[in-house]
Amino acid sequence: MSTIEDRIRQQVKENDVVLYMKGTPQFPQCGFSGKSVQLLKACGAQFKSIDVLADQEIREGVKRFSNWPTIPQLYIRGEFIGGCDIITELYEKGELQKLVAGVKV
Repeated sequence: MSTIEDRIRQQVKENDVVLYMKGTPQFPQCGFSGKSVQLLKACGAQFKSIDVLADQEIREGVKRFSNWPTIPQLYIRGEFIGGCDIITELYEKGELQKLVAGVKV
């Protein structure tokens, strides 16, 4: 039987860009998740979103997995990038665009 960490590891391994967020890209349930989606879309990024509100086990597990206390959380090519503040900073520096260039979902 797999653990929640195994599930999360598999999700970030199978998808180049994964955003753990509150809600969905079409209906974000918090401002930080909504802003993160907007920035990824502004980069033209294809990404997999996981609604942590739909799965309490994922919501708590992803915080332990990354050792990061807040949602949203962004992973690119298996690497934990950070939350909304870091996503915003990378976007403003033009680095997020480079990170998501050529990724697959």
